[in-house]
Amino acid sequence: MPLETDNPPGSGEEILSVSALNRLARQALENRFPLLWVSGEISNLRRPASGHIYFALKDESAQVDCVMFRGRAQLLPFRLQDGMRVETRALVTLYEARGGFQLNVEAMRHAGIGALFEAFARLRANLESEGLFAPERRLPLPRFPRRIGIVTSLQAAALRDILAALARRAPHLPTVIYPTLVQGEEAAATIAEAIRTAASRDECDVLLVARGGGSIEDLWAFNEEAVARAIDACPIPIITGIGHEADTTIADLAADCRAATPTAAAELASAGYVEAQSDLLRLATAMRTEMRRRLQERMQRIDLLGRRLIHPGERLGRLRAETAHLATRLNAGLRQGIASRFTDLQRLQARFALRHPDLRHARRDLDELAVRLRTSASTGLSRQRNRLEQLAASLDHLSPLAVLQRGYSLVRKADGSIVRTSTQLATGDALHLTFGEGEADAQVTRLGDN
Repeated sequence: MPLETDNPPGSGEEILSVSALNRLARQALENRFPLLWVSGEISNLRRPASGHIYFALKDESAQVDCVMFRGRAQLLPFRLQDGMRVETRALVTLYEARGGFQLNVEAMRHAGIGALFEAFARLRANLESEGLFAPERRLPLPRFPRRIGIVTSLQAAALRDILAALARRAPHLPTVIYPTLVQGEEAAATIAEAIRTAASRDECDVLLVARGGGSIEDLWAFNEEAVARAIDACPIPIITGIGHEADTTIADLAADCRAATPTAAAELASAGYVEAQSDLLRLATAMRTEMRRRLQERMQRIDLLGRRLIHPGERLGRLRAETAHLATRLNAGLRQGIASRFTDLQRLQARFALRHPDLRHARRDLDELAVRLRTSASTGLSRQRNRLEQLAASLDHLSPLAVLQRGYSLVRKADGSIVRTSTQLATGDALHLTFGEGEADAQVTRLGDN
């Protein structure tokens, strides 16, 4: 790239400006050193209003200035403090304005966590390939456990939280504590042994494996393979409540159920009793409401029946009076009905007497009408027969068959049309002749003049 120079006229030496020198130095550093991890201790931490973070990263014999710009700083999962040992993924560069050598930090983690994460990921992949985390291997949680086992430290705050939650939600539920270390080199072995002890004694229906929050190093015992295999081999359903909600350990993945905190683990184990208590309260409320409603209905029905209840003697007296009244109405109705029917009978007898037919006159009229009918029928038949004979004679007279009987013939062409004049014909035409009796075919051989 072209360089900014301050060469005096006529000089053969190349002279760089400070800006050009710093730019070349920055480019050389960035090309020589790609993104790399650098570990050290934070000092001189500054947080200006811009949101960027400035600090120095040092070890026993050296230090380097660092900057973490706001976009990256907002992604940090923890708050930086002076004296904190960290590992930074940074770009080696040079701040041109001041000519200061520095690191532009892209990501950061606690020192030593990188190896732990690698071990965590490797163990997780191995166990997952074996199917240790498969959903079908998980045991169902009992809804109403008769006894709960707790695997944790006797001095842990997690134990107090669990016992407080159980006392609040299911105070009748007995607990068995299997004490163990939860931190340190021997913690994983003691945790696995406590789980195996609980399994062999078989005195609990569900087992809580718990520990309070802490760093990844503090929780590392729950990332050991021995603990995961002890959880997988345990015939008792296991709920883990390790660390905080954001913490996930190998033990959480191997457990039958994972709770966000120790308190949440206790809540899961006692959830059936809480739900049952809620159901009992709801049912008790519904029962009281229903009993109150039914009592009110029965009380109203008793009041109604009380108003309808009368002394038998009084009721008999009422029935006797009502019977007498009905008998009086019945006698009056019968007398009135008989009188009305008698009047109707007399009226019908009078009408019948007036309209009684005289059959002798009707028979005489019938005989006369029969004679007239026979006479009229005979005369009509004679008249119609004569008319029919006349029409038949006219039809015979007009029939073309009668004409043919006198020697005439009916001439048709091949298409069936009647020939009325020779102009309709041509030599060679085929003809069909119909006579008074019979038919014949002919052909035109000659046409005469009209």
